[in-house]
Amino acid sequence: MNTFFALYQTLGWSLTSLVMLAFLLAGTVKGVIGMGLPTVAMGLLGVAMLPTQAAALLLIPSTLTNIWQLATGGHLRSVCKWLWPLLTMIVVGTGLGSYGVGMGDAHGMGRALGGALFIYALSGLFLPTLKVPARAEIWLGPLCGVITGLITSATGVFVIPAVPYLQGLGLDRNQLVQALGLSFTVSSLALGAGLFWNGALGSAEMSASLLAVIPALAGMMIGQSLRQRISAVAFRRAFFIGMALLGLHLMIAG
Repeated sequence: MNTFFALYQTLGWSLTSLVMLAFLLAGTVKGVIGMGLPTVAMGLLGVAMLPTQAAALLLIPSTLTNIWQLATGGHLRSVCKWLWPLLTMIVVGTGLGSYGVGMGDAHGMGRALGGALFIYALSGLFLPTLKVPARAEIWLGPLCGVITGLITSATGVFVIPAVPYLQGLGLDRNQLVQALGLSFTVSSLALGAGLFWNGALGSAEMSASLLAVIPALAGMMIGQSLRQRISAVAFRRAFFIGMALLGLHLMIAG
């Protein structure tokens, strides 16, 4: 049992409380808008710990909640058939990044994480929804996959540019929800393989990540309840503003 809690014993009560709060808040955001768990968790945890530690803690909560998301909607087979070039190149890009770059210098990776969050927030606040022409999918999907994988391997954030690309495909709501869940699941698993390859994912990290599932799922249930009571548009705006401020802080403080 002590081995199961080993990483949290090392972190201490204050950091452990931050981890639980971060995953509760991240799960709530995902419950309301259908995305944002890895972004919020990496952003908040990146303030207080190494990006590799934060990414390792993120692995199981992100994977399980995304599998939950992609399992609903009834379009999984068609979405897989449509998006396999993007998904394949996410794996390739994450593998190349993990082998060639990885999450090395703490200050550099902290700033990289902040930059990724800031760009994501600005795109969500100010850029219109992209319209991807069907004829461009054959090259744009793989390109977005590679870039997403490289950013994932360096920062643990796997939303840029995959999310804007998926939003621009003209998918209906259920298809988009499943497509996002599928993309995030593939990215989570590829990131986990990269962390394992670089020796950043052991039994202590896996145990700590498993325990983080509890606040993440609790947050998702809270968020799904809040979804019926608050404006999704206003919540998304507040979410992106918060991510922009957090990203700016990480860029300055490293």
